[in-house]
Amino acid sequence: MPEQILILDFGSQYTQLIARRVRELNVYCEIHPFNKVPELTPDIKGVILSGSPCSVRDPQSPDVSLEAFNNLPVLGVCYGAQLIAHKSGGSVLPSQIREYGRARLTSVDHHAELLKEISLDTQVWMSHSDTIAHVPEHFEVIASTPSVRVAAYHVKNTNTYGIQFHPEVTHTTEGKNLLRNFVVHICRCLQDWTPDQFIESTVAELHAKLRNDKVVMALSGGVDSTVAATLIHKAIGKNLHCIFVDNGLLRKDEFEQVLDSYKHMGLNIKGVDAKERFYKALNGLSEPEAKRKAIGKTFIDVFDEEAHQLTDVNWLGQGTIYPDVIESVSVKGPSATIKSHHNVGGLPEKMKMKVVEPLNTLFKDEVRTVGKTLGIDPNILGRHPFPGPGLGIRILGEITADKVKILQEVDAIFIGGLKQHGLYDKVWQAGAVLLPVNSVGVMGDERTYEQVVALRAVTSTDGMTADWVHLPYEFLAEISSEIINKVKGVNRVVYDISSKPPATIEWE
Repeated sequence: MPEQILILDFGSQYTQLIARRVRELNVYCEIHPFNKVPELTPDIKGVILSGSPCSVRDPQSPDVSLEAFNNLPVLGVCYGAQLIAHKSGGSVLPSQIREYGRARLTSVDHHAELLKEISLDTQVWMSHSDTIAHVPEHFEVIASTPSVRVAAYHVKNTNTYGIQFHPEVTHTTEGKNLLRNFVVHICRCLQDWTPDQFIESTVAELHAKLRNDKVVMALSGGVDSTVAATLIHKAIGKNLHCIFVDNGLLRKDEFEQVLDSYKHMGLNIKGVDAKERFYKALNGLSEPEAKRKAIGKTFIDVFDEEAHQLTDVNWLGQGTIYPDVIESVSVKGPSATIKSHHNVGGLPEKMKMKVVEPLNTLFKDEVRTVGKTLGIDPNILGRHPFPGPGLGIRILGEITADKVKILQEVDAIFIGGLKQHGLYDKVWQAGAVLLPVNSVGVMGDERTYEQVVALRAVTSTDGMTADWVHLPYEFLAEISSEIINKVKGVNRVVYDISSKPPATIEWE
């Protein structure tokens, strides 16, 4: 195992962001729930305690024994800092003033290793309802703001630190420097976790694990499954059998284009045209979750039948990435179902195979970096995320082959326009939605009563939050005109200006 930082999650919305910032320093890290602390092996060089929406004053609040970390550097962030202070005899009380948002460090002890080269008056981001009122005698305050005396502290004669602000968010302007001080200078990590190192070690591990076994894997044309398949292919070659299913809900010409690109990569792949089977399963369904389940079940059935035509296959390859793993073992247990997950969710149970997931320690941006290092086609790596149920959740209401064709044409004009105008790479995800309403229009001298489509384009880092993109009015006017003139059945185009939250990226 590489050197790593252990991050204990107490339920903060920012915990994954801490991990991303540590990874950006070329240091491996893992997130574990506070109540499932792993064995502290020699490769763990330090511990970060995350924030939390809870209060340490609540007897039911998350807790962890600090004695286990006595010989390791520890950084408490917000709730983590309060927990260390509280358990050490300090006083944590409700804040008397609002402590949320931007603040300035008006006092910085530059003798403290954690704050080396951190500027006086630097901006930090506060987000807490409790505050550390008093610290024990063996603590020293190393940073303050005008309203927060204990903005940061150091436990004397140890490598334990606490900060009341969040270094992982961009609003803390020197947060990455602070994390570098902790991870590199205090924990003495070597910063040798790179894409090349990941590829070399992962391919070696896959080869040792799989040997001459066969692996079957569903490909989607997306980044995750493509990078995962490439890594497995490097380890076992033709023993990897890939299946690409046309569910009739792909983008225009996508089935042929994706198959062609995979064959040029040397992957052993079979394309399966199952459009009619999916349309039959969706017949009469309009409720979003019912459609998702029908699409997922049909996919599993088709893939299972294709996989059973192969002999002696022991493994199922999947493109699971780290956020999926984290969410499956979250502090609060499985979250409420907003929408059912990826279309391969039920495969391991049905097929009774062992699962191999070469990307289950990587975030999305890291997957793209590894893919670039592997030499994968930039058109695949730069492809916008596309939902597993495809256009099935972008057609509101019942799905028919005619509606799919309309939306495919609209989507092709929108995405093609973004590429033509140099806007595609500035957008994280874009697509069109076919609405279940008709609108009055006029074409020539005739009155029309046809369908409405909504265009959606967002910026995001990982899909957890997203902002709508301010596309140029001239571009939107051109695309709207082209859609209405070229796509029969559409007479009105609208643009979605909702951010996530409160809206979601997809409409269903």
